[in-house]
Order: sequence, then C-alpha cells, then structure tokens
Amino acid sequence: MKLLKNGKSILKPEITNISEHGFWIFLKGKEYFLSFSEYPWFKDANISSISDVELIHNHHLYWPKLDVDLSTEILENPEKYPLTYK
Repeated sequence: MKLLKNGKSILKPEITNISEHGFWIFLKGKEYFLSFSEYPWFKDANISSISDVELIHNHHLYWPKLDVDLSTEILENPEKYPLTYK
C-alpha cells in the first residue's frame, strides 16, 4: 500500500459575528472572542478585512489585508501572552 501525499487543509477559520466590542472566530471546533480593547489592530478595520483570515501551518492565523498574525496558542492561553497597546 502506498500512502498519498497530504492535501490542503480544509480547516478554515470563520468569523461568526462582529460587534462594537470585538469579534468571534470559529476555529477547530471552538469559538474565540477577540475584543477590540485587547486586539486593537482590528478596531478600525472593515468587515471584509476582518473576515479575510487564513490558517497557516494549522496553528497560525493571518489577516493579509491588515498584516496581522496571531498564533492559535495566544487564543488558547491568553494569560500567557499579555498584549499591551500604546
């Protein structure tokens, strides 16, 4: 039996809701809330820029229109990665 080369990942992150306080992203069976106060790079972004998100290497989120990238580890364990914006 010969194994076939792995194909492209079909796991795509999905923005499920955007509010005045932040947005929800569904990824790998879990939903995460990213508040604009904790992730200010998204605060003034338009809907299409926030919705255009890619999952790279199964653990890295990238928003190409905003040039923002976050590791999924940050979403899983935010207490380990305190973000401050000045």
